[in-house]
Amino acid sequence: MKSFSLTARLSLLFAASAVLVLLGLGWVVERAVQNHFIEMDQHEIEGKLSLVRNLLAEVTNADALAAVPLELNNALVGHHHLQVTVFAANGAVWFTSGSARLPNIRLSGTEDQHWVDWSEGERTYRGLFARVKSDFAPPFTVAIAQDVSHHEVFMRDFRRTLAIVTALAALLTAALGWAATRAGLRPLRRMAALAAHIEASRLDERLPEKHVPAEIEALAAAFNAMLARLEDSFRRLSEFSSDIAHELRTPVSNLLTQTQVALAGAREGEGDREPFREILYSNLEEFERMAQMIGDMLFLAQADNGLLRPGRDVIDLSVEVRALFDYFDAWAEERGVTLAMEGTAPPLAGDRLMLRRALSNLLANAIRHTSAGNAVWVRLVSDAGAIRVCVENPGADIPPEHLPRLFDRFYRVDPSRQRGAEEGAGLGLAIVKSIVTAHGGSVRVTSAEGRTRFELSFAAAEGERASL
Repeated sequence: MKSFSLTARLSLLFAASAVLVLLGLGWVVERAVQNHFIEMDQHEIEGKLSLVRNLLAEVTNADALAAVPLELNNALVGHHHLQVTVFAANGAVWFTSGSARLPNIRLSGTEDQHWVDWSEGERTYRGLFARVKSDFAPPFTVAIAQDVSHHEVFMRDFRRTLAIVTALAALLTAALGWAATRAGLRPLRRMAALAAHIEASRLDERLPEKHVPAEIEALAAAFNAMLARLEDSFRRLSEFSSDIAHELRTPVSNLLTQTQVALAGAREGEGDREPFREILYSNLEEFERMAQMIGDMLFLAQADNGLLRPGRDVIDLSVEVRALFDYFDAWAEERGVTLAMEGTAPPLAGDRLMLRRALSNLLANAIRHTSAGNAVWVRLVSDAGAIRVCVENPGADIPPEHLPRLFDRFYRVDPSRQRGAEEGAGLGLAIVKSIVTAHGGSVRVTSAEGRTRFELSFAAAEGERASL
């Protein structure tokens, strides 16, 4: 079942709100009018009761008492909706001005008056029964009945008019709400139209954030931020595809050339096998380089999909760094570079092989970019429950605009420079970042005043963190 559009929903809400408001207002007005009618009726009835009291209070003899009915008839001329009935002390009707049937009301000894409403056929009455005393005669009971049928007719017409007005107001409010909502959602429709035309070649387009409602402004900003992330990711993916094609083309080209040379030599009948052995060794190096590159790419793919599950070994970083120094010692000595370490750190909970790989990549990178006669420093620092591993080497400063992208795959500070065999495939720093991230840590790099510093931050093992 197709759901209502936002415009239709808001229009219905406007209509429902209008109905509720009008019904509430109608109820208040109805109660006010009805109370006003009751007050008017009571005021008129009490006025006639006062008339009867005054007439009976002035009675001092039988002649005056006999003249009271005539005076009452004269006073009630023109009051066709009003009936006055006077009962004698024995309950007999002493005077009446109408034919309405009165309810059988008996006043108690402590009750001087009693209000009552009743219906007779299609007529509705509001009446008052009251005891009236006279100095000449026993107390009389006066019943004054007011025909209020015209009030009921008015209220029925009022309710009918209210229902019609409410229905028309609901329709009008729904129409106005639909128009207002459609106009208010026009920026959202423009955004939807623009978003529908965004594709890979147009990721640089952005939704307008100015001159839009405040509620939509946040949506536009969030959508633009998403587009910026998509554009950046797509750019990185394009660069990654280009870089990987370039990186694989070189060894494949070398293998193809060497194989062609070997085949050409074989056709010429060369008998010496040594050249073929050298070609095979060279091809083996290229195969190893490609295998390493493919392995690194698979590792990064696992990291991107959250498939890396580091172990929880308790690792002494000092021991791991010294072991790596022993591994790189020969290469560093060959390049005239000294390896040095300072500081200590508490045990770290993590995957030993992964962390050793990350530190190995940083050390290899530092040794590669350190000139002879200088030293690569590894500093271990612990504070506030955190462990920091800093790998620092002297060398030319890396321009600031390149620092945020050093951990991108295949990224080159100098794009025109060809990567040599010693320099690797350009995935080492990307692997470092993925390993550190998998351990819940962070990595950053600074390069200034002739020194480049990579800093890895981790949380200390729980048992050691409490003792810090």
